[in-house]
Amino acid sequence: MRAVIQRVRAAKVTVLDELVSSIGPGLCVLVGIKATDTATDVEFLVRKILALRLFDDEGKRWQKSAKDLQLEILCISQFTLYHRLKGNKPDFSAAMKGDDAQKLYTHFLNRLKQSYDSSKIKDGKFGANMQVHIENDGPVTINLESPDRKQPDDCVDK
Repeated sequence: MRAVIQRVRAAKVTVLDELVSSIGPGLCVLVGIKATDTATDVEFLVRKILALRLFDDEGKRWQKSAKDLQLEILCISQFTLYHRLKGNKPDFSAAMKGDDAQKLYTHFLNRLKQSYDSSKIKDGKFGANMQVHIENDGPVTINLESPDRKQPDDCVDK
């Protein structure tokens, strides 16, 4: 599993101009699920997202997590995080497909809610064409990936 985590002052997601979810200060997390991902990958990402120290404490940088500060987390499913370029065209064959991806993404959201405060976890609409609006704070953006049995081709030095 892959996550792009952004520290935000605010974020919201809309579908067809209708508000689906919004948060104040916290994290906006774009989540990609690879075809071979399992519950083990979910556990890794949940643990890391909740422990990441991306916030200041009394003037010291990188001291507190969103969980420490009781901040909200907006999660957005984004299969395009698992792409490979074929010429100039993206190929998403590495991403988990439809129903299986939705089940694992739902499991991911449920584990976040169980490991934190369920009222602080928001998400978009799986499979929809969403508009994600963020006010990035910093900007701070962290890429995170669960340990892989084999490194993707786009990450291997050639």
